[in-house]
Amino acid sequence: MEKSIFETSQIFRFTVKVEYSEEGIVSKRVLDKPTGTVTLFAFDKDQRLSTHSAPFDALVQVIDGSAKITIAETPYDLQAGDTIIMPAGIPHAVYATEKFKMVLTMIKS
Repeated sequence: MEKSIFETSQIFRFTVKVEYSEEGIVSKRVLDKPTGTVTLFAFDKDQRLSTHSAPFDALVQVIDGSAKITIAETPYDLQAGDTIIMPAGIPHAVYATEKFKMVLTMIKS
């Protein structure tokens, strides 16, 4: 059985737990519970998630680089250390203005 990269009761840094992929987006599930998920992403420059909506609020924490997140047609420029909440049911999109990494936390209840 393969060991998970996210062990409980162990200190780790998100920034080193996911690598960039040239012209791609990499995601790794940190926690996956019925009540919510935590996912780590790495976007190469100019990669995007097109406009979509989700049935739950989602908290985005940028941990490296910078991105433009559009919520209800309003763009927000985020840099490492910035956090924003994408509200449930509202269209949003993500665009990597440079390579960037983010942690996405979605609470389902």
